[in-house]
Amino acid sequence: MSEYKILFIGDVVGRPGRNAVIKGLPRLVQEHRPLFVVVNGENAAAGKGITPEIAEELFRTGADAITLGNHAFQKREVYGYLDSGKPIVRPGNMPLKVPGRGLVIVEKEGVRLAIGNLCGRVFMDSYDDPFADAEAMVDALDTPHFLLDFHAEATSEKVAMGWHLDGRATAVIGTHTHVTTADERVLPGGTAVITDVGMSGPRDSVLGVDRRIILERFRTTLPSKFDVANEPGVISGVVVSVQKDTGRATGISRVRYEDQA
Repeated sequence: MSEYKILFIGDVVGRPGRNAVIKGLPRLVQEHRPLFVVVNGENAAAGKGITPEIAEELFRTGADAITLGNHAFQKREVYGYLDSGKPIVRPGNMPLKVPGRGLVIVEKEGVRLAIGNLCGRVFMDSYDDPFADAEAMVDALDTPHFLLDFHAEATSEKVAMGWHLDGRATAVIGTHTHVTTADERVLPGGTAVITDVGMSGPRDSVLGVDRRIILERFRTTLPSKFDVANEPGVISGVVVSVQKDTGRATGISRVRYEDQA
């Protein structure tokens, strides 16, 4: 049975994350030969949000689609770009009048891959019901190939979303916490899941932020500006193997690249 692969790159954080992607993504593509590359870019601009220029940089580097999250609208200059027709998605469970889309379709070699983005509600801002919106996304599709980037804080909510879509989604990839989990698996219905794919950003940091700032915050509780750490970057991601005819996953594995610069 013919298969293809999807490479999903976790939350890109600031310039160190972007530099790691520029250097490491071509190597990962050469090693794993994915048909599609999906990159979460919601922290790509100085740790919060994304700009049109950075999005274009990620597309030039090899991204077929970009997903976002709760910082999707941090940079006002991206508002118009989200409506430009580019394959970039913001959380779909938001008011209808906000810029952008929550679902896009990219196509290669006869495979139409739908890519959705939703935010969780536990410990997050006020979003519409992601489970209902996931149902609506699936019902609207004319392809069995569907990857959902579920950008959420609570592990329970992300695990539940995987079971909710088992057999109806190709993959449910958790993002947002910047810490890779070791629970990747293919559920009985053929949906690949991982609670969190992890961060693509500065290695010797605290979730991408300068560790000295975070340590001081914990030790004093005083407010401080969170600056992205100026450290070599890493890429955290997963590769999902998928049946071309059914859209069901046959495997998922973690991948990692470290920028030695």
